[in-house]
Amino acid sequence: MTRHDGRAKDQLRDIRITRNWLDHAEGSVLVEFGRTRVLCAASFTEGVPRWRKGSGEGWVTGEYAMLPRATNTRSDRESVRGKIGGRTHEISRLVGRSLRAVVDTKALGENTIVLDCDVLQADGGTRTAAITGAYVALADAIEWARREGAVKASAQPLKGSVAAISVGIVDGTPVLDLDYIEDSGADTDMNVVMTGDGRIIEVQGTAEAEPFDRAQLDQLLDLAGAGCAELTKLQQVALAGGAA
Repeated sequence: MTRHDGRAKDQLRDIRITRNWLDHAEGSVLVEFGRTRVLCAASFTEGVPRWRKGSGEGWVTGEYAMLPRATNTRSDRESVRGKIGGRTHEISRLVGRSLRAVVDTKALGENTIVLDCDVLQADGGTRTAAITGAYVALADAIEWARREGAVKASAQPLKGSVAAISVGIVDGTPVLDLDYIEDSGADTDMNVVMTGDGRIIEVQGTAEAEPFDRAQLDQLLDLAGAGCAELTKLQQVALAGGAA
């Protein structure tokens, strides 16, 4: 199979992770999956939501949004419409769940970290890019809190890392990291969230046309595992201060 952009079926798009993209956020990352660009900002605040007070545990949550011209045609801001869309709610919850899977909330203490993921430009895979970039922003925010004394120096709030990637069946072939052209015409579309050591946090898979069988599911998960492993390496390089 020849993909429209010349990539191999198991090849990621060009991935870039640029840390400290904002001056004021405790952690910030511009993450690029090809032409998809997502700005992830981590905000650290003391205290937790009312329902968590006195628990001795912190809270990590996410919010996701798309800028009006992130896509080919302008969409109204949800704040102007006065209603948050179902897709926005769903992806926001996904980001929060994915990050909490690798956070020791007791080690975080009664502090809150909010990850704002804003899509600057969409070309497929915005939710997977958001999760992958948000992890790096989260790690930076925790290190900021450690330096400021808001988190104990000996505490280890991060239990691991998390990355996410899309896979799908396009023209009968399982492929990795779908862009918009592939995603819009895929027979099967799937998003996979995994820890850095290869464990699965979440799988979202749908047959858009023909149902897929168990063998194809295994192929897709193998592709996702390899893709997330590569993303994990890029996250590590970025956090070590190298170019990613």
